Amino acid sequence: MSLRIYNTLSRELENFSPLEPGHVRMYVCGMTIYDLCHIGHARMMMAFDVVQRWLRASGLRVTYVRNITDIDDKIIKRALERGITIRALTDEMIAAMHTDIAALGIEPPSIEPRATEYVPQMLSLIGTLEGKGLAYRASNGDVNYSVRKFDGYGKLSGKSIDELRAGERVAVLDGKEDPLDFVLWKASKPEEPPEAKWDSPFGSGRPGWHIECSAMCGATLGETFDIHGGGMDLQFPHHENEIAQSEGANGKPLAKFWVHNGFVRVDNEKMSKSLGNFFTIREVLAKYDVETVRFFIVRAHYRSALNYSDAHLDDARNALKRLYTALSLVAPAPVAAIDWADPYAARFKAAMDEDFGTPEAMAVLFELAGEVNKTRSAELAGLLKALGGCLGVLQGDPQAFLQAGAGLDEAAIAEQIAARAAAKAAKNFAEADRIRQVLLSQGIVLKDSAAGTTWEAAQ
Repeated sequence: MSLRIYNTLSRELENFSPLEPGHVRMYVCGMTIYDLCHIGHARMMMAFDVVQRWLRASGLRVTYVRNITDIDDKIIKRALERGITIRALTDEMIAAMHTDIAALGIEPPSIEPRATEYVPQMLSLIGTLEGKGLAYRASNGDVNYSVRKFDGYGKLSGKSIDELRAGERVAVLDGKEDPLDFVLWKASKPEEPPEAKWDSPFGSGRPGWHIECSAMCGATLGETFDIHGGGMDLQFPHHENEIAQSEGANGKPLAKFWVHNGFVRVDNEKMSKSLGNFFTIREVLAKYDVETVRFFIVRAHYRSALNYSDAHLDDARNALKRLYTALSLVAPAPVAAIDWADPYAARFKAAMDEDFGTPEAMAVLFELAGEVNKTRSAELAGLLKALGGCLGVLQGDPQAFLQAGAGLDEAAIAEQIAARAAAKAAKNFAEADRIRQVLLSQGIVLKDSAAGTTWEAAQ
């Protein structure tokens, strides 16, 4: 196949072919699940949703694993603050995540492992590393990885150990032989709840963050697989440490390709919870319909920075209207399979095969829409819709999108609002969320207040 992907490890575009002919195995670092997902998280999951969609459109079978971190310092802290169990918190937040990303048309992964389900595999991996002299038991009860004993540490970030040394800026923590050493197993603390502790050969404790992913990707995809992905902020230290753990234990490359998506930025700052400049997916969907948000994210190249603002989302909606206007002029002819020899389809494929080039692929969609406007060709309209489907857009009803709720029957809207209220009263929050998202997909934004629920047309 002709697909080329930018490999962070080599810092080059490389021709891609799966290790197993016809089958791609891909692991993406997912969410640490203690709060609602924000639009930066959506960007990461959307980027790899497009990747797996295009791999499948290219005729490949894809096993896509996206993990959930459900044990972590922040998770423990939040559960204690709320006075609930860790499991109750993570179950609640996982359900919320599934609702939010499904609303954006992000397809579920093939496998979604939870870290707490793979502690035995983590302990086995730590035992292997200790046996090879790459891990040591510290005086404070932790088990740490000895970074200087692993040849090649720093190859993903492109820096030597001396360049990465944290000694001048980070004090050596208790029990560490070197500032760069990182924890594999954290000894229990008295104040931590029992559900945050596991018995082990290393004493009571819980896994470190990095070992979780090494264990989960190895258990689900094998010792070496095709693509390892995540946000570029994970390149160091998380992914560097995964390489050290997995390759140190197995002596084999962890992944053939390392793929990282760019940040979402607000006022030239990375969007993050620590900076307080984030917008949850739900906040964004309260103002904009789901397809506009998806289009806004997908039309930017996955490796580029994505600047978030209402102005950019307004522009995305106006651009999407142009495409839907073309589809509203003529009923698209059904397309059983895309003919990649068609000139428009060939250019779309060439764009996507060059490191998932969605900006160039979108440009082809606009060219095609212009031709539909001129010719009123049902076949070209069908191709426009089919190519849009490769990116997860243009699958809605054109008239409904263009009307943005203006022509919907108010009685029907009131009926749905009443059904949602009944679902909430019955504590069936999943159904209440579903009704809200259905209305939003039709251009109806619900506003909840003490006085009740009102609605307005989306912008």
